[in-house]
Amino acid sequence: MKRMRREIFAGSAVAVLMLTAACGSGDNYSGKGTSVQPVGDSKQVGNGYDDVYGSGSGADPSGAAGKNGPAGQLKVQDVGTVGSGVADSQGFTLYRFDKDTPKPPKSNCEGDCATAWPAVSADDVSAGEGIDKSLLGSVARADGTRQLTLAGWPVYRYAKDTKAGDSLGEGVGGTWHVLGPDGKPAAPAKSGGADSGKGGGAAEEKSELSVNQNAQLGPIISDAEGRTLYRFDKDSAWPMKIGCVDGCTDTWKPAKPVDKANVTGIAAELVGKVKRPDGTEQLTIDCWPVYTFTGDKEPGDISGHNNKGLWFAVTDKGKKAKVTG
Repeated sequence: MKRMRREIFAGSAVAVLMLTAACGSGDNYSGKGTSVQPVGDSKQVGNGYDDVYGSGSGADPSGAAGKNGPAGQLKVQDVGTVGSGVADSQGFTLYRFDKDTPKPPKSNCEGDCATAWPAVSADDVSAGEGIDKSLLGSVARADGTRQLTLAGWPVYRYAKDTKAGDSLGEGVGGTWHVLGPDGKPAAPAKSGGADSGKGGGAAEEKSELSVNQNAQLGPIISDAEGRTLYRFDKDSAWPMKIGCVDGCTDTWKPAKPVDKANVTGIAAELVGKVKRPDGTEQLTIDCWPVYTFTGDKEPGDISGHNNKGLWFAVTDKGKKAKVTG
């Protein structure tokens, strides 16, 4: 009997090691039939106004003036690293929701969702420079009001944007995006094909992940835009659990998966992806989901490191970074 128990234990240990190895290989180890759920003791933040993840905001939607007002003349303005996005006449960023549909137009944001993401009225709106007026339209909401659409997509503001130019809604839940002037998610302008003097004229492909040598933390991983990547102690690498959900993602944006053949300074086997509870995919490093921090304003910033004692930059080996020296 004792021998049988030892054999069963040994077999279980081997199984665990095999699963761990599969995760480390960079495979999507959410697994077929495996549901990745939020960590059991993590707080479901609802609309995301509780400051429980070190966001430093805790903004209340009632404090954002004019969120249900008319849009006036729409305009195109620069929205940080996102690119050129559409804003209302007051400069407030406008958004689209991936779970809506453009053909036929339909909003799937009602109830609590509509409190966090107020629908933009179709009344008193016009197209400014850079926006094709033929793309403007409207759709009837469940409450009978008419919502503005752009290229068929229902248009929203975000309650946590409290001043012109804010874009805190970008990437929330992996389904909300700054609205581009063509109705697609806003994206940085691509460099033109002008000859750079190097013969081909094509821009050199940028690594999707690279290592940045930080004076305090040593070698840490950055994304293609130079933004530091972080891991969260309330997540779990194995078994996979995700603790940053709902309002947490207002501040800590899940990093998108990358082509592990296009990384620099990081072992390809450390690079993977996982399916989040909302169905979107997230980049993993050494099995840990990784994020960018909205508080980092410039490439190479590390203001998210050791935030609330829970968030840490990630080393080139996939470990938590520590202050050196």
